[in-house]
Amino acid sequence: MVKKWKFRVISVSVAVAALSFAGGMLRCDARSLTAGAISQQEPDNTGVNKQNNTTADQQKETAEDRELAQKIRQSIVSDKSLSTYGHNVKVIVRNGMVTLKGPVQSEEEKKSIESKAADVAGADKVTNKLTVKS
Repeated sequence: MVKKWKFRVISVSVAVAALSFAGGMLRCDARSLTAGAISQQEPDNTGVNKQNNTTADQQKETAEDRELAQKIRQSIVSDKSLSTYGHNVKVIVRNGMVTLKGPVQSEEEKKSIESKAADVAGADKVTNKLTVKS
């Protein structure tokens, strides 16, 4: 009786291992098939980000700067007409001065985001370094 139980446990273990292995192989094959159809280059803005002097990690941690950045970010994200790029621009606030950075889809989107920041912070306090994605 003990031998039958051991045999069943081993059989089930082998079956589970075989299914796991086969599933892993199928996933790899599916990824390799789709990888050829998609561009091999991943999006990378590292070079563009290094060109500009003001970076997101330079944002001040004063309550006023955080609150101003939050209000601008809320204004941008609440506008559903903006693209994903527009929703993800960098909003950097240092001593009440706002810098906008990142790619956007169009010149209109660039102006719209700048306008939203200016409405919150004041037109003379916004530096627009947004770039139109080509």
